[in-house]
Amino acid sequence: MSTIFDKIISGEIPCHKVAENNDFLAFLDVFPVQKGHVLVIPKQPVDYIFNLKNDDFVALHLFSKKVAEGLKIAVPCKKIGVAVIGLEVPHAHIHLVPMNAISDMDFSKKIQMSQEELAQLTLIIKPEIDKIVSNSGL
Repeated sequence: MSTIFDKIISGEIPCHKVAENNDFLAFLDVFPVQKGHVLVIPKQPVDYIFNLKNDDFVALHLFSKKVAEGLKIAVPCKKIGVAVIGLEVPHAHIHLVPMNAISDMDFSKKIQMSQEELAQLTLIIKPEIDKIVSNSGL
């Protein structure tokens, strides 16, 4: 069964990509809970994050860490919140959410952002992540 994330990985569905390597992809959530809400996914189609092989699980989190470091620079905030919910799409994914208060991680409340706003935000976030990644060799 093909998921929306599989279609994003294959390029069938466009996304606002902020980071990518051979194994993982990070892109802006089109239904964000906060400005800068990023999804980080493995390219390997695994439904449940805890079913990832140990090395892949660790690598996904290390990739997410680099994305979060760049995201925090691009979208100033107190912290980048991390959530693994896994019910919305049957493909393992990590939510990275810029936050200044606990209420910023309320997944029952979405904000509206146009495709143009998401595209502009991508232009701000991606270069910051690229700097972090290039300095780390990830």
